[in-house]
Amino acid sequence: MASIQRSHYSPPWGNASIIGVAGSSGSGKTSLALAIVASLNLPWVVILSMDSFYKPLTPEQSAAAFRNEYDFDSPDAIDFDVLVDRLRDIKEGKKAEVPVYSFESHARLENTTTIYSPHVLILEGIFALHDQRVLDMLDLKIFAEADGDLCLSRRLVRDVKERGRDIEGCIKQWFSFVKPNFHRYVGPQREIADIIIPRGIENKVAISMVSDHIQKILSHKSKMHQSELRRLGKVAEDAPLSSNAIILKQTNQIRGINTLLLNPSTSREDYIFYFDRMVALLIERAMDFLPFEPKQVWTPRGNTYMGLDRSGEVSAVVILRGGSVLETGLRRTIPDCRTGRILIQTNYRTGEPELHYRALSSDMSEHALVLLLDPQMSTGGAALMAVRVLVDHGVPEERIVFVTYMAGRVGVNRLLSVFPEMRVVMCRMGDDMLNRWVEARYLGC
Repeated sequence: MASIQRSHYSPPWGNASIIGVAGSSGSGKTSLALAIVASLNLPWVVILSMDSFYKPLTPEQSAAAFRNEYDFDSPDAIDFDVLVDRLRDIKEGKKAEVPVYSFESHARLENTTTIYSPHVLILEGIFALHDQRVLDMLDLKIFAEADGDLCLSRRLVRDVKERGRDIEGCIKQWFSFVKPNFHRYVGPQREIADIIIPRGIENKVAISMVSDHIQKILSHKSKMHQSELRRLGKVAEDAPLSSNAIILKQTNQIRGINTLLLNPSTSREDYIFYFDRMVALLIERAMDFLPFEPKQVWTPRGNTYMGLDRSGEVSAVVILRGGSVLETGLRRTIPDCRTGRILIQTNYRTGEPELHYRALSSDMSEHALVLLLDPQMSTGGAALMAVRVLVDHGVPEERIVFVTYMAGRVGVNRLLSVFPEMRVVMCRMGDDMLNRWVEARYLGC
């Protein structure tokens, strides 16, 4: 059991900013959302359409939908319970599986779309400002206003071109459901909006105002995250090293390999050979935490042997780019190990680590052991984010082992103060602010 008391940590995408954009069907909500995204010019902004949350239809309702006699423009057509659950997951920084709805078949498909780690989410739909539970999670409420005739013409073009409808059916739906429900349900949302944007994407001033407001929110959250990292650092400075921080026993072999790795005159070929050998030793030590179960086998001479068999799969996640230098040693130890990828880079303006990319096994949460690979850990900021990504994808922290050649004491304590049940396996302790020379020496650049 870890000796360090658990500390709180929220990643940069925790408490995501959610912007609601409501308006009549055909009012240009999607175009307005795209214009806001373009104005922000950030990689962590996601648009979520409420069209994904239409309720599955019964056979009778489906038949009515194909006759253009089902009311898709009533709040009752939206599965608000599922929408609220997914928004809460996103707001809390968790992974959210969003349904996929087919308008051609009027049915919800089996596959889903994954949303994870957006800093800003724009929810657009005719009822984006309708449900109080949704309103409680919104940071900004927008109503897109447009002329009724323009809305009708846009809807006709969209439904005929994109959804395979006929003009007669579209007009029937408009006058039977869309227009009356606008006055009944959609229009009243205008009264609770923070900002009303007429003329859609032509209204550059309003789009700039929204963009500036969101940028201020993100800037404040970035400062709060930096403050949180500094607080964790101060807590870690005086804390004793956790028992879950495992340093390889400094045998003569380990000290001899380290002598070669730390000697600037060692050739690059020798450096790579001995580093791969050291990584294999680190992976072997990390494998000690894989659960095993008893297994009896018959030897070639006909005798029984009571041995052990691993009780689950081992996988690894590489923190790019540095973690890639541990893969050769990994393959030499576990040839069939499945690997994922995470790219975390530090913003040179703010000094804040940012998640740019992830590619992980869909069943990773079921694996008995997940190795997280990075050749060096200094302050622990990137390591905190990487472990949080695994935990958010369902991996219990006690099954995570962070494998690194060198780590700083404060960084290790900071990581294990937030995730005390995981382990860190390293070859040696180093300076907390040491530059990343290991991967540069290995890769030659």
